[in-house]
Amino acid sequence: MSRRTALILLAVIACAIAVNTLVAAVARHAGASATFPPLQLPVYGAFTAAGVLAGWAGWQLVRRRSARPRRVLKVLVPTVAVLSFLPDVALLTLKFIPDTTATAVAALMVMHVVVVAFAVPGYQLAAPVNAPDGGAVAAQQPVGNSLP
Repeated sequence: MSRRTALILLAVIACAIAVNTLVAAVARHAGASATFPPLQLPVYGAFTAAGVLAGWAGWQLVRRRSARPRRVLKVLVPTVAVLSFLPDVALLTLKFIPDTTATAVAALMVMHVVVVAFAVPGYQLAAPVNAPDGGAVAAQQPVGNSLP
């Protein structure tokens, strides 16, 4: 990983943690318990960093292995974001962490969206997926050639 990429990922992590800190504060103000562990900085900070780094690994895997990375990422990113809510839904249903409330779980879901909102532009900056699908094929078509 280049120094530039590392700095971009660190900036993404720092920005996402900063916004997630605001999300946690709003959640506590709205009634989430101040002792709810997932809304404590060491916990959501670690999960934010892990999420950004796992997403980066996935981004790189798709970029390197897919013939159409843009198309794959347009489906994969929102799918993974929605799937990331499943543990939160399980938490809300089973309440396996003390002090779980709907407000606290909603905050966790917002935190997932925050991570995606910072990570994807950061990934695009660090490792662009620029060419639209079919760009190579379109470039090979003769100019002025119309379909029957």
